[in-house]
Amino acid sequence: MSQRNTLARSMHDLGLAAWFGGSLMGAIGLNGAAAEARDPRERLELSAAGWMRWAPVNALAIGAHAVGGIMLLEGNKGRLAKQPEVQANTAVKTAVTLAAMLTAAYSGVLGAKVAKHSDEGAVGATEPRPGASRKLKRAQRKLRITQWALPALTGTIVVLSAQQGEQQRPVAGVLRGIR
Repeated sequence: MSQRNTLARSMHDLGLAAWFGGSLMGAIGLNGAAAEARDPRERLELSAAGWMRWAPVNALAIGAHAVGGIMLLEGNKGRLAKQPEVQANTAVKTAVTLAAMLTAAYSGVLGAKVAKHSDEGAVGATEPRPGASRKLKRAQRKLRITQWALPALTGTIVVLSAQQGEQQRPVAGVLRGIR
């Protein structure tokens, strides 16, 4: 049996790259550009339309990352069983990944709430205008938090993945017969 996990690593890493990059670009680029629309109503409409177009790609990215991660766990179960530092990293990475998945789902729910109130207009996708309804203000306030939490969480997963790569170096146990 091959010791290579190229397909699993590719799915894991490309999915994570798209998830991280898409969330960061959306918060900075999409929401920032939508805030520049002249019509306050158009600001929410443009942001919502952009996020709706991204949602299926984001779901595929998250799915690829998750499936690749599960495949990597299966392929590295020997290391996981024998190396405490790998166990710790995997536990933290799994918790952060689940938090990121929940944050992504919640962000989608909040985005749908904001989109329902697009006729009210806004300063920006996550910034209400004076006189906005309480429901819109509340959803935008929460969305402002999740739009930055998501790249922070997925960025943390990138760092934990890099640490896992370092744990596979010979000095981390491979020379001692742990694979």
